[in-house]
Amino acid sequence: MAASPLADRTFRMLWLAQLVSGVGTWMQTVGAQWLLVHQAHAATLVSLVQAASLLPVMFVSLPAGVLADVLDRRRLLVSVQAAMGVTAAALAALTAAGLTTPAVLIALTFLLGIGQALTNPAWQAIQPELVPREQIPAAASLGSLNVNVARAVGPALAGALVAAAGSWAVFAVNAVSFVGVLAALLAWKRAAPHAGPAEPIGPALRAGTRYVRNAPGVRRILLRAAIFVVPASALWALLPVVASGRLHLGAGGYGILLGALGAGAVAGALMLSRLRAHLSNNVLLAAATCVFAAGTLVAGTVASTAAVTAVMLVTGVGWLVALSTLNTALQLSLPAWVRARGLAGYLIVFMGGQGLGSLLWGAVAGRLQTGPTLVVAAVLLVAGAATLRGLPLLAQSGRLDRTVGAHWPEPHLAFDADPDDGPVLVTVSYRVPPGSERAFLDAARALGVSRRRTGAVHWGVYRDSADPGAFVEAFQVPSWQEHLRQHHDRVTGYDQELVDAVRALSSGEPAVRHLLPPGYAAALTPDAGSDGDGTADGHGGDRL
Repeated sequence: MAASPLADRTFRMLWLAQLVSGVGTWMQTVGAQWLLVHQAHAATLVSLVQAASLLPVMFVSLPAGVLADVLDRRRLLVSVQAAMGVTAAALAALTAAGLTTPAVLIALTFLLGIGQALTNPAWQAIQPELVPREQIPAAASLGSLNVNVARAVGPALAGALVAAAGSWAVFAVNAVSFVGVLAALLAWKRAAPHAGPAEPIGPALRAGTRYVRNAPGVRRILLRAAIFVVPASALWALLPVVASGRLHLGAGGYGILLGALGAGAVAGALMLSRLRAHLSNNVLLAAATCVFAAGTLVAGTVASTAAVTAVMLVTGVGWLVALSTLNTALQLSLPAWVRARGLAGYLIVFMGGQGLGSLLWGAVAGRLQTGPTLVVAAVLLVAGAATLRGLPLLAQSGRLDRTVGAHWPEPHLAFDADPDDGPVLVTVSYRVPPGSERAFLDAARALGVSRRRTGAVHWGVYRDSADPGAFVEAFQVPSWQEHLRQHHDRVTGYDQELVDAVRALSSGEPAVRHLLPPGYAAALTPDAGSDGDGTADGHGGDRL
């Protein structure tokens, strides 16, 4: 059921706290934009505020994803949320004192954007900790619902409060909203996430980047997110200018437009499970993109407040369906060990794309005016939807077994290698029966992607020129600790299927060797299992 994750007390508590914080964030967004909407060059300034809140994602998300994977996510969230609360309170105080210039507003918004960028990967990654895998689509939909309920409620409240008391009041409400988040996080009794030592930050960052580079399904999701979000960001960036310019609305009217978008998204979340039962991810994404394009076109060409508001309801449905489709596919495609880093890559593309798009569309609107700019964005959205025919989400996205298990036994060495020793060259020798060579090589290439995804920096397969049935797979891993993580922490059920497919096309037990640079030979203790040159014998039956 769509609401089943809410039966879990911890999920429900964190979801509600995030909702309260989201309402505060959207109230602040309206207050910040309305401070600038009557300034000269309003389109550019409003777009700069939008960009200041989103661009930090481009620079901070990957390190934030590493921190969320290697540190205690609860403690990380508590620290960052506390800092954001202090920053929001400072903005409220400065605005109440009349000291918030456009430069001050953009600077403090940028700081809050940094905090949000540090927070997002950890928030996204804790969902699978709280619910079983079969509930992840429902949890992702509830996450999108959360954002859009906040979008429906926050702007409407902000519009009324700005009209009654000024922007400082909504900034103050946002500062107070962080208290609820901190209370929920402090009440969460999180289980210890790591059985072993935490992964060093530098290698963890490289491992996360390597994983995304070698995960075709993840790369395609990121591409689809970029194709959608860059033109879609035009509506979010320029809607306040549409409200105050063509529609002649005040803060309250702008809040109603944003609230209509949010209400439509809530409706989309409620019907999403039924849509998923009948339509594929690619059909859902194409339809949602076209719906959002239609809403963008109406916002750029229609001068009736009632008509634009009604269309924004439907536009919100398109936004929610597109976001939830992409996010769910990604959540199900990432194994636990790299989840926050993979989600960080998604956030860089999606929110960074919104930030860069806001700058782009603000600059274009300065030359073409707001209406023609939104028409151009709508055309690009439809063109992007058309590319789904040639660049669809991959059929296996979200359907592969990403359960991590210790499928490989402990490697047998004649001496104890230090964790930082390396690089490690691993060779696996196979005997391939005549007639199976082509199928073996195809299976080996698929396995090579898995090896690189889980830690290898170089990989290749070789054939013995003197013995045509003898093949050797060789891959290099940066350190002994990195290779041990391959053994214990990174191999999923799907990775093991690739190993089994290669083994099924060979005869006998493959011979595995682990080779270290000769400089480590001094540490070698003479042993019957040693070759005497600093390498392991490799005949201990390791199963890679």
